[in-house]
Amino acid sequence: MAFNKPKKPLLSLNSRLCTTLFFIVLFTIPILRLLHTPTNSICTTSSSNIESWSGDLRDAEFSWNRLKFIDKNPPLETLKIAVFSRKWPTSATPGGMERHAHTLHMAMAHRGHKVHVFTSPPIMDDSALSPFLSPTIHWHEGKPGKWRYNKAWEQYEEENEREKFDVIHSESVALPNHVALGLSNLVVSWHGIALESVHSSIFQDLARNPIEPMTPAFNQSLQGMIPKVLNEIRFFQNYAHHVAISDSCGEMLRDVYQIPRRRVHVIVNGVDEEEFCEDSRLGHDFGSKIGVPQNASIVLGVAGRLVKDKGHPLLFEAFSQLKQKYPNVYLIVAGSGPWLQRYKDLGPQVITLGSMNPSELRGFYNSIDIFVNPTLRPQGLDLTLMEAMMSGKPVMASRFPSIKGTIIVDDEFGFMFSPNVESLVEALEKVVEEGREKLARRGNACREYAISMFTAKKMALAYERLFLCIKNETFCSYT
Repeated sequence: MAFNKPKKPLLSLNSRLCTTLFFIVLFTIPILRLLHTPTNSICTTSSSNIESWSGDLRDAEFSWNRLKFIDKNPPLETLKIAVFSRKWPTSATPGGMERHAHTLHMAMAHRGHKVHVFTSPPIMDDSALSPFLSPTIHWHEGKPGKWRYNKAWEQYEEENEREKFDVIHSESVALPNHVALGLSNLVVSWHGIALESVHSSIFQDLARNPIEPMTPAFNQSLQGMIPKVLNEIRFFQNYAHHVAISDSCGEMLRDVYQIPRRRVHVIVNGVDEEEFCEDSRLGHDFGSKIGVPQNASIVLGVAGRLVKDKGHPLLFEAFSQLKQKYPNVYLIVAGSGPWLQRYKDLGPQVITLGSMNPSELRGFYNSIDIFVNPTLRPQGLDLTLMEAMMSGKPVMASRFPSIKGTIIVDDEFGFMFSPNVESLVEALEKVVEEGREKLARRGNACREYAISMFTAKKMALAYERLFLCIKNETFCSYT
């Protein structure tokens, strides 16, 4: 006679959560130790010392932006480049990834390279930007804004038959790993990886009010993260060359994702140096236009999507406290999202502008004294930090490895704070105590550093040299 064993009771929700958190902590302890180790000395050396470095570029474990590449136009050799990007910036408020793709490959096209962009059909609106057809754009058929890599790949193969491409560039996983496998001339740029997302989720939950329960959706996402990280570690090997956009991401790809170091290259994103620059008159006129009063002592600025993971619950609460103590301190909010109305409810010391296109952002940056980025997302690097620095403004940002190791590499450039309200309030009060004169000096230092690191030209020259190196190894040697 069959004997049925008693069934084991199912784990409770709390037990499953504890188990998940245990594995998250177990998995992330080594990387957290790594990320809080002082930055490698090569990354903190001055630009002039880095420029004296010589060797095979594939051995460089610091950002290629620190090197000085020959700026010849036409370039040393003309390349035919295939770019795969889920979207192309045809709307007034493009996302960071497509802005990077556009800025980089417009610069590459202007340098004389033959750039073919394979992307999804555009979503156009009344405030749409020009489609920028300097590179050759291949819109595939289908629903606007919907990426179909198989259709894009068919177009690529047709064009590749006519004339071979020298290099293929994928923005994140626009080209899936099974297609990437075996393509020795493929470069993928990572704007955020799953391991960084684990850290992001941890920081977001730490910012939760203790009396606010953890949402079921958040608990489910935690349970799925470790398998996602492990899956990434396995399939990332299929991509021949990896570009990390921050020094800390480069370390993770080499040390945790186990990518051979000669296949990992750090190239920080750049911004248009002609679009973002110092213009005090423009800043004064913009401030007057939006209603910044003459007696304002300090003007803070924040820009981007006004959502929880960008840290707006922190800034909202911190400024709510600050404005009570300092009635002449103002906050300008550029962007849209769920927190817009809440900022409006804070009263006249907060000026909300809604979404702004890139051409309007120059006036915004020049009208403020310091830019604040309270993000709870350690992955990638927000372009807004670079835009503010290029505009001659100091920055204040969350103390994350990517920001600490690549952006605020000198205390003179601004302030960092732990991603909680108490630490942010403390940093904001230091800003108020310093005053505009000291902040302006910090801004000058920021602009000098940004010009040496974050220009579109710097980024394009670094990518160009990487692409040349992939095509012909003689270009890998740097002196």
